[in-house]
Amino acid sequence: MNPALTLSLVALFAAALPAHAQSRIWRCGNTYTNDAHHAQAQGCKLVEGGNVTVVEGTRVNGNANAVRVATAVPAAGSNRLDSAEQKARDSDARQILEAELKKAQSRQAELQKEYNNGEPEKQGPEARNYQKYLDRVAELKASLARNESDIAGIQRELGRLPAAK
Repeated sequence: MNPALTLSLVALFAAALPAHAQSRIWRCGNTYTNDAHHAQAQGCKLVEGGNVTVVEGTRVNGNANAVRVATAVPAAGSNRLDSAEQKARDSDARQILEAELKKAQSRQAELQKEYNNGEPEKQGPEARNYQKYLDRVAELKASLARNESDIAGIQRELGRLPAAK
């Protein structure tokens, strides 16, 4: 057989492969399929023009989620905490929140003292560089606002807990 004829047949066959490899693709919402029967049953639309590449994402391990859910949410028939244990937990939570509130309030007092109504004392290099002073004043003001927000949040959480006896 002629080598030129063999080469041209191989080239013709190779050129026909990519066109034959891509079958018809249907889009069914956010999924794609090349199964015509499934596509017709689902009422999917034929995708035309261009190749479609679908990369599936990773799947979540079902067993790990089942364990996490099982520990986070008790089953319907499981025993609930008895009232004494729940009261002890509420008491512990209240003590922790009250300690955090005291800490935040003392921090707020320190920040207000340092802020000095928007005119804190200048420190070392701030005497020569006024912008550093302005930056520190702005940072103090932001810290005051952030700490005030923290105090309000802690007080809200304390309000959600059952009243202490």
